[in-house]
Amino acid sequence: MLITINPHTLELESGSEVILRGQTWEDYETLLKIRQDRSLPKLCFNAKTQEIQLMSPLASHGKRIDIIRDLVKILLRKENRDWDCFDPITIKKFKQAGVEPDTCFYEENRQAILGKDRIDLSVDPPPDLAIEVDLTSITRLSSYEPLAIPELWIYRPGELKIYLWQNTTYQDSDRSIFLKNWDVKSLFPQYIELGWVKGSSLALRQFEEEVING
Repeated sequence: MLITINPHTLELESGSEVILRGQTWEDYETLLKIRQDRSLPKLCFNAKTQEIQLMSPLASHGKRIDIIRDLVKILLRKENRDWDCFDPITIKKFKQAGVEPDTCFYEENRQAILGKDRIDLSVDPPPDLAIEVDLTSITRLSSYEPLAIPELWIYRPGELKIYLWQNTTYQDSDRSIFLKNWDVKSLFPQYIELGWVKGSSLALRQFEEEVING
């Protein structure tokens, strides 16, 4: 069975995506409670479309996220910056939206969210950067818009899309603000896919040799 939902179980077949339509904030909160502290399936709520998106990624998804996360950390360490990275984590704005980025980074307000496993943007600051990997599902910009996270990356094999929050919407950008000194849009895809084909340690070591120390 593709999906199982009952008062005690929320399960979705690996590599699948299901969209529930005509849903409310209360429906979303109910699914979060059924799932409890498990990380899968990922849940995304959009009040504007009244949809709940459920996603259960494949192993290839998790490996690419690990590589992206490590690449970002390498650059942050190179710049001697302090940060905190969270994944998985639920980010919500009451009755408007809820998302679960594959990973996210806090720098400016990192002290404010230490120790939290759910972030409520009604009272908590947003992350500086949220990252999604799209393999078996599609990240909808409209789901992120109510949250106004300053920077959103969406990675699909061979392509990194960078979106910056401007006024009331996300705008496509060639450059990152969070890592403004690096051309991550061009650099990252080659090392992410190298990690998938040849192994994470080799890709990260090669990145450090060619980009950091080259």
